[in-house]
Amino acid sequence: MDSPRRWIDQLNRRSIKSLGRDADTGFHVVALRSKKAAVIEGRGRMVETAATGAGVPKIDFVLGGARSGKTRLALARAEASGCAPVYVATATAGDAEMAARVAAHQAERGPIWSTVEEPLELTEALARRAAPGRILLVDCLTLWLSNLMFAERDIEAETARLTMGLSRLAGPVILVSNEVGLGIVPDNALARTFRDDQGRLNQAVAALADRVTFVAAGLPLLLKG
Repeated sequence: MDSPRRWIDQLNRRSIKSLGRDADTGFHVVALRSKKAAVIEGRGRMVETAATGAGVPKIDFVLGGARSGKTRLALARAEASGCAPVYVATATAGDAEMAARVAAHQAERGPIWSTVEEPLELTEALARRAAPGRILLVDCLTLWLSNLMFAERDIEAETARLTMGLSRLAGPVILVSNEVGLGIVPDNALARTFRDDQGRLNQAVAALADRVTFVAAGLPLLLKG
């Protein structure tokens, strides 16, 4: 594999000017002849951004426990990206408590956000709405997984479809998920199955993601990227 210095020299010879490495993301920011700005990580994926030229990972994965601050971090990253943000909600307001949670999340988002509700067909919803200059925020994979289980879907197949779909998206996406495997072993079979499926789903998305962040007590810990 070529060294970063040799790779940047090759870019410059092709009229692609390197602007250096972004301090926050570690991504190389470059200016293109026919584009305002773009970001390249190694020899991998490139994501067009808005006129700000800020680096945006193509797949950004944020996970943590309940009330850890993971959604707040994801919202802030999406709003700072310079792209048009779209909130992809997987929750359904099945009772008063969940309706209150949905309302609280809606109040947390500003008027720049548009919202898509998709409790089951997440892969298709992302494919339809992904685009350069638009950033999708999925909140969250845990509720999507529980919806799939109640619908008696094939979790392994749905996980594979999601990861394949994520790799083909035309624009950046931030995915939020819960880490549910740090507590005691659940005392019933359904809860144990859910915990195991969630762990496998998180592993699959993390393996594909360009950046992975674990959030605890409102503090982000960078795991990858």
